Amino acid sequence: MITTLLITCGLLAATAGLSLAEIEVGKPAPNFTLPDTNGKTRSLADFKGKFVVLEWYQPDCPFVGKHYKSGNMQSLQKAYTAKGVVWLSIDSSAPGEEGNYPAEKLNQIASDDGAARTALLLDPDGKVGRLYGAKTTPDMYIIDPNGTLVYEGAIDNKRSTDLADVKTATNYVKTALDAVMTGKTVPTTATRPYGCSVKYASN
Repeated sequence: MITTLLITCGLLAATAGLSLAEIEVGKPAPNFTLPDTNGKTRSLADFKGKFVVLEWYQPDCPFVGKHYKSGNMQSLQKAYTAKGVVWLSIDSSAPGEEGNYPAEKLNQIASDDGAARTALLLDPDGKVGRLYGAKTTPDMYIIDPNGTLVYEGAIDNKRSTDLADVKTATNYVKTALDAVMTGKTVPTTATRPYGCSVKYASN
């Protein structure tokens, strides 16, 4: 059952036929510019001086669903945006692929979910996803106020779709943010992400 789910999500062939960048913790995070679901243009450079979380998002992915149906992702969004963190979710699903919806539909999903992100950005050509080497949803990245990447990888250490696992998981994103925002060293700077493959265009 689990194997079937993983194959359906594309987890086992996450990067087949794709050319993905390899960004590096401790180096500057690549700048990008994308429209959000409300038609506003957002650039990473606009948020210099702030902590930024990038969350690769695909609403039909059961791994993403685990973190939204449990309220885990919304809780993180609310807690850290209240502290001034900019939280940008990015949908890199190509037209015709799972998770590619009109902006209005994505806004409705966000409203239904109670999402508390700063913005949901649209990357249908996959340029920004490939720039960051995003392989799965949800891939997570944390950028410090100097524009340096300080964490990349999984949201937590429970590589499943089971909502109950959220309660006992080590949340890497929370741990990293709590450390870096108080001037401490991030204890785990990179982990292997898990989830559904990002639904890039095949060409």
